[in-house]
Amino acid sequence: MANAVEKSCTMLVYNDKQASATEIKEALEGNDAAAKQAAMKKAVSLLLAGEQLPQLFITIVRYVLPSEDHTVQKLLLLYLEAIEKTDATGKLLPEMILICQNLRNNLQHPNEYIRGVTLRFLCRIKEEEILEPLIPSILSNLEHRHSYVRRNAVLAINSIYKLPKGELLLADAPETIERLLRQEQDLSTRRNCLAMLTNNAVDRAIRYLLDSVDQLATWGDLLQLSALDLIRKACRTNPGEKGKFIKTILLLLQSPSPAVMYECAVTLTSLSSAPSAVRAAANCFCSLLSTHSDNNVKLIVLDRLQELKEKHREVMTDMVMDTLRALASPSLDIRKKTLDISLELITSRNIDEVVSVLKKEVVKTQNKEYDKAGEYRQMLVQAIHSCAVKFPEVAGNVVHVLMDFLGDANTASALDVIFFVREIMETNVKLRPSVLERLHTIFYQIRSSRVVSCALWIMGEYCATTAEILAALSTLKEALGTVPFLTDATEGEEAAASSNTAATPPVMGSKRPAVLADGTYATQSAVAEVSSGGGVTASGSAAGPNLRSLLLAGDFFLGGVIAGTYVKLLLRISILKDVSASQLNTLYAEAMQYVVAALRLGESAGSTPTPLDADSRDRMLLCLRVLAGQDTWSNAVWLDDCRRAFSILTTEKQKEVSARNARDEARAAVQPDDLIDFQVLKNRKGLSQLEVEDEVTSDLARATGYAEAAAAASSRLNRVLQLTGLSDPVYAEAVVTVHQYDIVLDVTVTNRTNETMQALCLELATMGDLKLVERPQNYTLAPGDTKLIRANIKVSSTETGVIFGNIVYEGTGYSERSVVVLNDIHIDIMDYISPAYCADVQFRNMWAEFEWENKVAIATTFTDVAAFLQHIISTTNMKCLTPPSALEGECGYLAANLYAKSVFGEDALVNVSVEKTQPALAVPGAIAGQDGGRLAGYIRIRSKTQGIALSLGDKITLMQKAPVTTAAA
Repeated sequence: MANAVEKSCTMLVYNDKQASATEIKEALEGNDAAAKQAAMKKAVSLLLAGEQLPQLFITIVRYVLPSEDHTVQKLLLLYLEAIEKTDATGKLLPEMILICQNLRNNLQHPNEYIRGVTLRFLCRIKEEEILEPLIPSILSNLEHRHSYVRRNAVLAINSIYKLPKGELLLADAPETIERLLRQEQDLSTRRNCLAMLTNNAVDRAIRYLLDSVDQLATWGDLLQLSALDLIRKACRTNPGEKGKFIKTILLLLQSPSPAVMYECAVTLTSLSSAPSAVRAAANCFCSLLSTHSDNNVKLIVLDRLQELKEKHREVMTDMVMDTLRALASPSLDIRKKTLDISLELITSRNIDEVVSVLKKEVVKTQNKEYDKAGEYRQMLVQAIHSCAVKFPEVAGNVVHVLMDFLGDANTASALDVIFFVREIMETNVKLRPSVLERLHTIFYQIRSSRVVSCALWIMGEYCATTAEILAALSTLKEALGTVPFLTDATEGEEAAASSNTAATPPVMGSKRPAVLADGTYATQSAVAEVSSGGGVTASGSAAGPNLRSLLLAGDFFLGGVIAGTYVKLLLRISILKDVSASQLNTLYAEAMQYVVAALRLGESAGSTPTPLDADSRDRMLLCLRVLAGQDTWSNAVWLDDCRRAFSILTTEKQKEVSARNARDEARAAVQPDDLIDFQVLKNRKGLSQLEVEDEVTSDLARATGYAEAAAAASSRLNRVLQLTGLSDPVYAEAVVTVHQYDIVLDVTVTNRTNETMQALCLELATMGDLKLVERPQNYTLAPGDTKLIRANIKVSSTETGVIFGNIVYEGTGYSERSVVVLNDIHIDIMDYISPAYCADVQFRNMWAEFEWENKVAIATTFTDVAAFLQHIISTTNMKCLTPPSALEGECGYLAANLYAKSVFGEDALVNVSVEKTQPALAVPGAIAGQDGGRLAGYIRIRSKTQGIALSLGDKITLMQKAPVTTAAA
């Protein structure tokens, strides 16, 4: 029923076996202790399952109460805890008098275990009629010889004192507990005493703490943690007194207990913003990071360091080297989080030290026994890349070390290196000659098609002198080998025969894959075979020069890149005019020979695993015409436009990074009507340096936090949802706040009638991955009165959820309860995701990795592609990763990448591909003044989980149909 209020539950026991009351009664009446234990367990389980067993009570009183077995006595207390002790009117049942006498006997029992478990049982009893006659016995246990009894007696007094009539039952309890605290030696008992004073008599607890400051270092960790709880509560109650507690926290930071150190550091950062206090807390966190072995603890500590970095970046810049010690952990998650924190703390003062550490870590990954070396190396390369972008002067120290990994088997790591080299070549002119020389040296080691394509582009664009161009041409010739790539079958047989007779080296064999015993692939040599479909043979091997091997494997896109590189190099050397005409003609002839050989290889049926595609064929033919001097109009494109496009892209990325950093570092300005505080005129008598620093930083926080507070208040007003109508007897509105893993509903309820509303209850229910964690409570509202009710809801995924419910109350003139149905609250994905940034390479890697895709067809009233993209960005709360220059201009089509991150750490990837179709003539209902033509295309969403892909797709489907006027507004 709606008006049923659940009774409090202090224990849960799973019961999968049913038993009858008769069986339990027979077992209890016997003399077997084991049978009595089993019967009591069954009785407790049935009571917790909702069964009423009134016939067992007298049996238990007769046969169980006199038992001397400790386990039976413990189960008896659990039974007494579970049974109903009051009648329907709330009065104590008469038979409970028998129980009171038994409890008094237990509290005076010679065995300390019986006394202790009875005292723990009394902690969960709320009936004052049962507790009142037991007070003298409870107080007498405070002086028991055994610490187990004393500590449980303190817990019982703490629970009784918190009852509505607790102060009447135990009038001098705080004074008694304080006296016990000062003379007690047992650590757990002292902790319980201090916790009781913290909850009920803060002044006494603070007085004891200040009196015992000299002995803090000798306290155990349990008592020190309790002291920290006291400090936090005292500072929340009276923030002006926090200065005298900071010294105590700094003293507790020296504790050998990791738990105390962590809690001290967290407490210190929450109470004070003084640089010395923040530095002490950061030192503590870094110490835990390097000494603790648990990965979960390290991740939690790194989260705390991340929070410190966001609030106190100036102080944390000095701690970057200590933070980097966490790279010694084998966990990739810890390494990644450590690098993310450290990269945001880099300044001109510590950049050299940071890069030196990263270089050493990169060298360590060369060890074959290093766990997950490829992934870790990729993370380090990306980190060094970020350092070089911020501080170009350090690029020379690391670029040559990183180039050793261009031939890495991990293609992603090698790609990061070559992209880093490409950007350094554009931004750092001084390094170009040495980098080009190093690239020629290690070019033969590169076996990845994407990496070698980028390396060829670098050669073609940045070889500026004759010596550099000739070196690049020589490198290409070595990597391609001899031509032709194909030989006739008869020529191959004649060559083989002549080699046998003349004792010349044998014909080059081809390589075939062989499976080794461990399941890996190797290559074995064999004489070149004639393909069955034609009379040509590939003259090369998979283990030969890298470019030749890739071409023979059917990578004809690389053939187009090779042809383009030849064009750029030869056009540039022609302009320099430093070589003779005959030598230049020879170079052109060799280049054309290689391009023709690649075309012939592709056009020979069966010669390669994949045929020549039309795009690569057209590109190589175009390059052939340029080399032959037939297409001179495109020379400017080859020599200038390619480099200019990349330069513009690099400049835009740097501007975007600078703008993003400027937004992150932006602070609230001081308001013009704020109080001007002259610190030099303040009275500093009796204040330590730390207290003065804390007072100054607190004043600055109050002065500069006004704008943030106003923004928070305005955003809070934007989240108000009306739940009932203005004509309803109860008006309710809610403010929805989404935290990381829970949703907080602040519901304001107003009584709009002239009668008192009794037993008013806010009943909520959820649909989706939402879960209520609190039971509804009853309230009484006077006429015109307002009550703020807070409800917490746990969130487990980003799927769309709905919260619905009603308000139930009883009026003075009504015989039945009245119900007011509330409007539904829709929790959609926009409450969970926020715009985020990631690199283009990272976006492409995630796009290829994520398995969930939602494809949404575009159906909208927009007619402009740019306006439609801005509408999607604003309605989905995502970040556009495509540079603005790529979106400029009037064009009938558009493609852009969007990115966002959820509060659960999930990535949301969106690709918008839209084009404007040709307008139809005389379209019915066309809007005057528009150029006609509708938008068509698809929006693809990819994520690692299904929920975010579906929810974001539903949101886009709903919002893309908004009219143009709504979007413009």
